[in-house]
Amino acid sequence: MVDHVGTRGTVNQVVDQGKGFELPLLLLGGFRTLIDGLHARLAEQGHPGLRPSHGFALQAIAARGEGSTASEIGRRLGVSKQAAGKTVDRLLALGYAERADDPADARRKLVRLTPHGHDALARSAAIFDELRAEWSAALGAERVRAVETALREVVPPETAFRLDAPTWLGGA
Repeated sequence: MVDHVGTRGTVNQVVDQGKGFELPLLLLGGFRTLIDGLHARLAEQGHPGLRPSHGFALQAIAARGEGSTASEIGRRLGVSKQAAGKTVDRLLALGYAERADDPADARRKLVRLTPHGHDALARSAAIFDELRAEWSAALGAERVRAVETALREVVPPETAFRLDAPTWLGGA
């Protein structure tokens, strides 16, 4: 165990290079580095209230252009309708989503992205491109492509782009 003192205080880390458990920790660390960088830049660009779980929810809402019900969002995220509703309520309060009547069924309410929500998704895509370019500059473009290619070989296609990560990352 190594205590690392960083900008956020002391962090206990299990570090034992070459052991099997190092790979998931490094992958998670890479994921966190990208997501933390994304959210820092989003905050600078007018989206300070967005959290990682909100990004998954915005993607789930955007999956159907005309809007989604809380139940559909919950299924896409792998959470209950109630948990999805709580996240939707937060996105409504932050101005990223709105509720609208379903034109096909007046009993149903749809959740749609607002222009602010669409802006957050567009900026996120651009920032991810920037972050990837920074990794390519640091590591070399070929190494980054090799990592992506290798991960595509071992990550089953049906799990590669699942939106339900919040369920195992601690909530939506």
